[in-house]
Amino acid sequence: MWIKKPFFEYATAVLLIVIILFFIGKIDYVLWPFKTIIATVFAPILIAGLLYYLIRPFLQVLLRYIPKVGGIAVVFFVFFVVLSTLIYYFGPTIKEQVASLAELAPQTVEEVTAESEEKVNGFEFAGVSGYEIKNRVLTYMESASKTLMDNVMTILGTLMNVAVVLIVVPFILFFLLKDDHKLIPYLMKYVSEEHKPEGRKLLEDVDETLSNYIVGQAIVAVVVGFFMFIGYVIIGLDYALSLAVFAMFLIIVPFLGPLIGVIPAIFVALMSGEPFMAIKVLIVLLIVQQLEGNLVTPNIMGSRLNIHPLTIIFLLLIAAALYGFVGILIAIPLYAVLKTIIHNFRLFIRLRKKREVASRGH
Repeated sequence: MWIKKPFFEYATAVLLIVIILFFIGKIDYVLWPFKTIIATVFAPILIAGLLYYLIRPFLQVLLRYIPKVGGIAVVFFVFFVVLSTLIYYFGPTIKEQVASLAELAPQTVEEVTAESEEKVNGFEFAGVSGYEIKNRVLTYMESASKTLMDNVMTILGTLMNVAVVLIVVPFILFFLLKDDHKLIPYLMKYVSEEHKPEGRKLLEDVDETLSNYIVGQAIVAVVVGFFMFIGYVIIGLDYALSLAVFAMFLIIVPFLGPLIGVIPAIFVALMSGEPFMAIKVLIVLLIVQQLEGNLVTPNIMGSRLNIHPLTIIFLLLIAAALYGFVGILIAIPLYAVLKTIIHNFRLFIRLRKKREVASRGH
């Protein structure tokens, strides 16, 4: 029949592909309620999970002496006291320094712009006048500023949910600490008796991988932040505390974090008026990075994750393109978990083959 001719077969295939692509493009309209629910729940669960792994080692020590609920109450109380103390003693200083930086930065930028505008207008490169270059740069900056403001509005919208997160996170954290021992047995109910040992080992390895990474990164960040603060104080850099705290929080991002974290310090150094202050900041960064790479990280985290640096770079690039800063934060631990699962699965396959060979031998 005519319908069985190659032309109509190929035309039908192309038409089906177009229809599939059309519905894939519309799939967001179908899935947006689920995506909204996941986005709403994700932040509290992520924060509670991070705090769970940070608090659990202290709770395990307390459980040797007091019941679990009492231990959780003690940990919550100590955490609240420590956080309140840090905010009380260091919060005003950081707030004052950040406010001073916010006022100083626009003034400095305006002065530098006024001084350099005359030089730029008289400059010519490759037949293009400095005036044209300036206009192109201003156009680009205007576009970049609009994009930045859009991102700022997104961030402000996110911050509106902080109160909700602060209320929900303690409840999630409490039940994670209280009922964590029930998770593996609950999941094992859905695994056959034959494979329960392998399944239990897999879940325990995933838990250990996450714990090693999160606790290790937190300790490394605190130690590096302390070293940065000492270095900034030694070289006499203004706003040392705020700049060190900023760098400390960005240490959690591999490779890119330390470089991004030192940018405000370089900016402050350039504004200080001392010619070599920016070079001193880079020297501090170099020394701290050497201490972190050769002394702190190997002794705290070891080589348990065993991820090649090039792999980390590709992971960060892909994660940033897909999910932005949140993707960068979860890319490495997620990869480590997947790597652990694949490793255990391969071991399981090998063990199963050995069992089959042994059974055939008998």
